[in-house]
Amino acid sequence: MAHLCGLCLTLRGDHGQFARIATNYDGLLVSVLTDAQTGRADAGRRTAGPCPLRGMRTASVARGEGARLAASVSLVLASAKVRDHIADGNGMLRRRPLALAARKVARGWDRAGARSGGTLGFDTAVLVEAVDRQTGIELLAGPGTPLTAVTEPTETATSAAFAHTAKLAGRPGNAAPLAEAGRLFGRLAHLLDAVEDRAADAAEGAWNPLTATGAGLAEARRLCDDALHGIRLALREVEFADPALAHTLLVHELPRSVDRAFGTTTCAHQGQQPGGPYPFGRQPPQGQPAYGQGPLGLNGPQHPYAGDRIPPGGGDGGHSGGPGGSGGWGPHLPPEPPGRKPPRGLLAGCGVFLGLCCTCKMCCASEYEGPWSRKSREGCCQSCDGCDCCDSCDCCECCGCCDCGG
Repeated sequence: MAHLCGLCLTLRGDHGQFARIATNYDGLLVSVLTDAQTGRADAGRRTAGPCPLRGMRTASVARGEGARLAASVSLVLASAKVRDHIADGNGMLRRRPLALAARKVARGWDRAGARSGGTLGFDTAVLVEAVDRQTGIELLAGPGTPLTAVTEPTETATSAAFAHTAKLAGRPGNAAPLAEAGRLFGRLAHLLDAVEDRAADAAEGAWNPLTATGAGLAEARRLCDDALHGIRLALREVEFADPALAHTLLVHELPRSVDRAFGTTTCAHQGQQPGGPYPFGRQPPQGQPAYGQGPLGLNGPQHPYAGDRIPPGGGDGGHSGGPGGSGGWGPHLPPEPPGRKPPRGLLAGCGVFLGLCCTCKMCCASEYEGPWSRKSREGCCQSCDGCDCCDSCDCCECCGCCDCGG
């Protein structure tokens, strides 16, 4: 929460109140990694005043170069997301006046992110160039195109951001392993977003990398598992001063995010065998058929591909959509569930976002409706009870002795 609030307040302080809309969970990892390498987390804190998102309570929040780099990266990537929605004609952005206004906002965010990054020695041009390549890659993608070709721009952008945290922390030797961890994290975020949005995108006729390339869910899961393993190996090579939080987020929480997206249940500390959702010969949960052997609760509220669940790390990377679907685990995805509400447009979502902020629901509610996606979300404070992933296994003592170097 200190890093999340620090990112939000840095965006407000450096770029204005409206820039706070670019706050996201993935971006705060840049701030976390910087603090983890310097070991001066306490020195890089300040007490922030009351905020509606914290129930009008004060809090100790992160500040400094890590938070500013996170803000710069978040602005540039949020700008790319807006341009992507304009290109796809999503929601209210189909209307030309609104699209022109949104483009103006995106250009302003690009300039602000570049200025902020420049003061830290970070050239945001690598992010902008990577994002600009995404559209061309998607236009050329078709059946047989490797998923890694589609995720490459996202990988390049996150790799550059992760690597620069080593420079800010004064640990140049960490740049190479952090670049690798960032590349794999970008791949993971892009793929999870594609998996979660697949049903909704099929209903809307939007572009989705899984549908466009003909890749099945089995291939997406294999790449996700490989990315998780690669991130663990890369982090072993990083010299941290205080690794606890970075380790928890990148080693413990990421596998849980993958399990949520694919509807599987595994211990977050254990790797998974390639090609299978249940590691080390585990069987599916009681009453749940294995993949490839029948529907996985297609008519129930917990259907994992209905698009109603997101991982804690959010996931805004990657486009989605396209009718139909190709092989993978189990049957093709069902049509969009009846009664599902369509996503809101940019401006309507902004209005709802402000309402959620003022009523503290984004922080304190056990569940609320996402302002843009209208998906079910969990309030920020509901996930602050610490790591409970070891309750079901004895593979480690949560960040103390698992095999990933934490």
